[in-house]
Amino acid sequence: MRGSGTRPSRSTRQPEWPVGNAHRVPTRRSRPSPSRSPRPGSLRGKAPAAQPWAQGALRELGGVSAARRAAYAEDVRQSKRRPCAPGTAMNKKKKPFLGMPAPLGYVPGLGRGATGFTTRSDIGPARDANDPVDDRHAPPGKRTVGDQMKKNQAADDDDEDLNDTNYDEFNGYAGSLFSSGPYEKDDEEADAIYAALDKRMDERRKERREQREKEEIEKYRMERPKIQQQFSDLKRKLAEVTEEEWLSIPEVGDARNKRQRNPRYEKLTPVPDSFFAKHLQTGENHTSVDPRQTQFGGLNTPYPGGLNTPYPGGMTPGLMTPGTGELDMRKIGQARNTLMDMRLSQVSDSVSGQTVVDPKGYLTDLNSMIPTHGGDINDIKKARLLLKSVRETNPHHPPAWIASARLEEVTGKLQVARNLIMKGTEMCPKSEDVWLEAARLQPGDTAKAVVAQAVRHLPQSVRIYIRAAELETDIRAKKRVLRKALEHVPNSVRLWKAAVELEEPEDARIMLSRAVECCPTSVELWLALARLETYENARKVLNKARENIPTDRHIWITAAKLEEANGNTQMVEKIIDRAITSLRANGVEINREQWIQDAEECDRAGSVATCQAVMRAVIGIGIEEEDRKHTWMEDADSCVAHNALECARAIYAYALQVFPSKKSVWLRAAYFEKNHGTRESLEALLQRAVAHCPKAEVLWLMGAKSKWLAGDVPAARSILALAFQANPNSEEIWLAAVKLESENNEYERARRLLAKARSSAPTARVFMKSVKLEWVLGNITAAQELCEEALRHYEDFPKLWMMKGQIEEQGELMERAREAYNQGLKKCPHSTPLWLLLSRLEEKIGQLTRARAILEKSRLKNPKNPGLWLESVRLEYRAGLKNIANTLMAKALQECPNSGILWSEAVFLEARPQRKTKSVDALKKCEHDPHVLLAVAKLFWSERKITKAREWFHRTVKIDSDLGDAWAFFYKFELQHGTEEQQEEVRKRCENAEPRHGELWCAVSKDITNWQRKIGEILVLVAARIKNTF
Repeated sequence: MRGSGTRPSRSTRQPEWPVGNAHRVPTRRSRPSPSRSPRPGSLRGKAPAAQPWAQGALRELGGVSAARRAAYAEDVRQSKRRPCAPGTAMNKKKKPFLGMPAPLGYVPGLGRGATGFTTRSDIGPARDANDPVDDRHAPPGKRTVGDQMKKNQAADDDDEDLNDTNYDEFNGYAGSLFSSGPYEKDDEEADAIYAALDKRMDERRKERREQREKEEIEKYRMERPKIQQQFSDLKRKLAEVTEEEWLSIPEVGDARNKRQRNPRYEKLTPVPDSFFAKHLQTGENHTSVDPRQTQFGGLNTPYPGGLNTPYPGGMTPGLMTPGTGELDMRKIGQARNTLMDMRLSQVSDSVSGQTVVDPKGYLTDLNSMIPTHGGDINDIKKARLLLKSVRETNPHHPPAWIASARLEEVTGKLQVARNLIMKGTEMCPKSEDVWLEAARLQPGDTAKAVVAQAVRHLPQSVRIYIRAAELETDIRAKKRVLRKALEHVPNSVRLWKAAVELEEPEDARIMLSRAVECCPTSVELWLALARLETYENARKVLNKARENIPTDRHIWITAAKLEEANGNTQMVEKIIDRAITSLRANGVEINREQWIQDAEECDRAGSVATCQAVMRAVIGIGIEEEDRKHTWMEDADSCVAHNALECARAIYAYALQVFPSKKSVWLRAAYFEKNHGTRESLEALLQRAVAHCPKAEVLWLMGAKSKWLAGDVPAARSILALAFQANPNSEEIWLAAVKLESENNEYERARRLLAKARSSAPTARVFMKSVKLEWVLGNITAAQELCEEALRHYEDFPKLWMMKGQIEEQGELMERAREAYNQGLKKCPHSTPLWLLLSRLEEKIGQLTRARAILEKSRLKNPKNPGLWLESVRLEYRAGLKNIANTLMAKALQECPNSGILWSEAVFLEARPQRKTKSVDALKKCEHDPHVLLAVAKLFWSERKITKAREWFHRTVKIDSDLGDAWAFFYKFELQHGTEEQQEEVRKRCENAEPRHGELWCAVSKDITNWQRKIGEILVLVAARIKNTF
């Protein structure tokens, strides 16, 4: 029909479609989606056969899809049966379908065969199948008209396969029956409905199906585990392998086969000289071959450059070989020997005059003569040419000769470099640098001769004399050279110092006496002479030095150190004061930083009085009055960092004289004495401090604690009594007195003190200490009564609620404990420890879901709280839900990206290969967080990198000495990998730091069974709880 290519004529081109619903858009029932297989009983399975009277109309609709044709046939059949409406007889001549739109794809007259005439434009040009196509660049298989027709026909055949073999009773055709038709809006709606149905059907039993798939996967993994899982238990046991067992493991053998182990390299045999001698005879023409060669088929010509014959016994045209006059083998051998001799002499001839040639391995040493300049040979040639031009243009320019010699030295031509530099000494005999370069390049004895020649040309050159002394190996020869030099240059300080260093003390003193006469402005010579003289003579020497050099401070400081060393300490202060006055009178500016550095040097040398005198003299110079305190405290910290403790002590003493009522200065000085001083110095300082600052409670407490640690309990009580008089009703002093009595087992006195404190200075902490004292002593009833009384007054104090709940929990009264925690959270909703206690209580009794809900509620009321997030992650991890724990950790890090405690936990949630990457991310986010540093130290520990782990432990405890967990892990590490000295050092440092925080530390230290334990005992207990499971 449509494919005939005909067109109706103008006269027959009239609308001839029937009335009715032929143009109706098909519904889902009549037009299924092309994307789905047909349903049974629908038009998609098999198109119904049309009645004979409708065949013509169907032929007219040949270009329309099958669904449209079926719909059209049904409409025609209905119109035949429909009775005529009244009044239609009057309009019989008028066609009812006039004025109506034609159906889609309708061609008028096509059913009657009125196709009209056909032109060439309708069917295309008449072309042969072998004619080329218009596209000149068509790919193979598409270059002719026939190829393209075959391809189009194959494409039409592939569109639909309506064969019976492709039909199924239930699903219909495998492909879409109406896929060639247009895809319209009703098709899209139908497809959406089918997709929703499929989705709904897929959701049924989804959880059961996923659970079954998960179980099958787990069963498969159990039956066929990975290699990594099979050896996991053995990997964990590797941590128990000792170093001796590890070293005793035999090495793995070479698993390669024999051919791979012993490869056969290509063997190259050098051609002997006899071969060349045989064939390099007088010139002759070879026009025949040796009959001995032809019998093997083919031959080689007996001279170099010949051709192989292509057949046996063939004749090759002879070539004229060169005569013997052009190539002499004897000369080649001589040249080779000369070259080898030159190379060997070049290697053996070094600047120091010592041979470096190994007689058995000189060929190996020749590799060291390869130039190591690393530059291009063209650059070297250009540089050589340029330097040659400079030398020829200005032959008296010393740098040109030096540069030329060094260029040749770098390229390995040492002899050429020596020749050049010696020529340079001839052209520039007055250049000190040229002579020194020549002495450097020449070997031992030759260098001495060069230096002797240089001395004749430059008798006043100090550097040449020093070089001459360095070339001598005998001490007496060195002395002789230097003394000769001093005859020519008596005012050279460098020569005098070099000569004095070689002499004995007595001879050195005599020489220095002469040296200060020749060089009266050299401070070093004066000071050296003063050190060698006796006390009286040293004072005279220093006085002469001050007269000759009135502007140097070192002479005055040396004089002060001399007086201190001889016990005349009262003169030290006067000398330093006179030094400041004298130097100012001579116009010298007093540089405060330089004087402080000199004081630190005096401290390191042991001159304490001089150091303190210098500090007192210069500490206030050049500082504004309002900046004094701040600057002096910074100076003291700097001195402590430089290990100049006496300087820092002098600064604190001077600052306390200027600011006697400043509590912060007294505290800084007290902490300095506590860390770097003795107990006596600390107590003396604190006694002065409380006299000037009686209201400073911390100073009183430090004094009492110092006495208590020394075992002097009565003195500590007396100090606290004085503190009570100065600070009546002070909570800190009350609690300190209670602690002192309770630590010394004076429980009744502690109870009386607490009762008096509750009546005179009632605070929440006083009540808390009262409850705790009764609790640890076992008086649970009294503790509960006190707790109830305290909560009536201080219901917003979370520690009281915590203690109440813990007492109930200790008595296995879980409901009452839960009630106490819930009441506390109503009053204190922002208390993180209360939320944690309630969550752990629910987890303890098996209510995991309730514990999870409590933590979620706590996170809503306290957003961005790392402690609550950490507990949520650990709760899921303890429950065995590692995937949920990882998800929660990711959310936690998003909400708290700078939380070190979360990052430290995230490092060990990862698998071992990913931990290092996670630790790097943690350090980028929290570079100075102690928890992250501790996690990195533990990571190195788990990898058995002992040195790095120890270094990171040191960093951790240095950055936060109050973190008890860091000290515990450090001590555990030293117990396993350190010596007894290292373990003791960590324990002492921990006792001095007195840590109070840390998850593991607080769990042990706040346990009521450990309430009287010291810091060292708690450290041992916490370390014992740590397991190497990371």
